[in-house]
Amino acid sequence: MTSDTPRPAPTPAPAPTPADASPADASPAEALTAGTVVLDGGMSNQLEAAGHDLSDELWSARLLAERPEAITEAHLAYFEAGADVAITSSYQATFEGFAHRGIGRDEAARLLALSVELARDAARQARDKGVTRPLWVAASVGPYGAMLADGSEYRGRYGLSVDELERFHRPRLEALAAAAPDVLALETVPDADEAEALLRAVRGLGVPVWLSYSITGDRTRAGQPLEEAFALADGRDEVIAVGVNCCVPGDVDAAVATAARVTGKPVVVYPNSGEVWDADTRAWRGRSTFAAEEVLRWRESGARLIGGCCRVGPEAVASIARTLGAA
Repeated sequence: MTSDTPRPAPTPAPAPTPADASPADASPAEALTAGTVVLDGGMSNQLEAAGHDLSDELWSARLLAERPEAITEAHLAYFEAGADVAITSSYQATFEGFAHRGIGRDEAARLLALSVELARDAARQARDKGVTRPLWVAASVGPYGAMLADGSEYRGRYGLSVDELERFHRPRLEALAAAAPDVLALETVPDADEAEALLRAVRGLGVPVWLSYSITGDRTRAGQPLEEAFALADGRDEVIAVGVNCCVPGDVDAAVATAARVTGKPVVVYPNSGEVWDADTRAWRGRSTFAAEEVLRWRESGARLIGGCCRVGPEAVASIARTLGAA
């Protein structure tokens, strides 16, 4: 089946509203026009800090089946730290990846929906603890390479066509959209071809999205100029923000300026700590270069969704929230 083949229309998702909030609260897109929204930090480092082993190929997605309460606790830690958005634990959750572990399609779909429900539950718990600001849930959609668990998510160029990548992503997107997140986070995308596939696959789902590339310097991980990669989101009404994540902090400034100039959309940015992932040893190398004061410069350049990715924990997110709130 090609991307031009008619498909049954999915059941429209309910209109997204802030997690456990009143209808009068702003949607994520509306919030971006009013100010800056704070994203959470890395899910994996927070789970590892709590003592969970993530060496499995499913990474944090394994805990959806085995320890879902741990995921809720991780989301809650970020909400209490000052995050406005929880990014779900579905980054590495795919039908194919679950199948490798003997998990059938129906159960895999349930686990994908559960990732959204757990973030919603964390928002409810945060409200019970006195958090009064709007809280949102972004359903994470990682790249094809994340399913392979071999480091290719940092390279792209999988040898698949745009049509093949669209067919891979669409079922998972449909399952996540049916769980009614506030936004779909198309994140850590290493390749403009995969971005095109994802943007095709989200058509008709009725849920806004952000598109976030993983980059090196002024190019995608696959080597395409960022100006060309960001241009794919131009004119796509469902895309409420475009930007970068899972990159070193030093690459953010130029990327933010380029994304804002090319698309005219709010920019999303959440870099790693600055340490580098070694796919062979499955370990982080180097030192952290993440500094919360940098977020003011990013905001001046057009960033409106700001947080952290790998190795950026609740303490750093709290610093981001304080820095943005005080300026």
